[in-house]
Amino acid sequence: MHTAVIIKDKSQQYEGLRTSLGLLLYGVPVQMFVLDHEIETMDEAYRDNMEFIDEMEGERYSNNSSNVEHYGFKHMTLTDMAALLDKAEVVIPF
Repeated sequence: MHTAVIIKDKSQQYEGLRTSLGLLLYGVPVQMFVLDHEIETMDEAYRDNMEFIDEMEGERYSNNSSNVEHYGFKHMTLTDMAALLDKAEVVIPF
């Protein structure tokens, strides 16, 4: 079951990350998308959880260049994101 987690609401970025990580722990492939904003809560716990996502072969994408430059996200345009979302079996919005 391929799952996409979309984080558009800044106040939900930690919940979106936790959901992505939880799904990966259960063996569910996850693509996490952070849309239109820079990660605000970059404390040690958030950074550690993003590293766990990478270690567990989850994917992290953003259309915000700051997330790409500072936090290791892969850059993706909204058009390219839409193509990946079309292939997802489950989409979880935040």
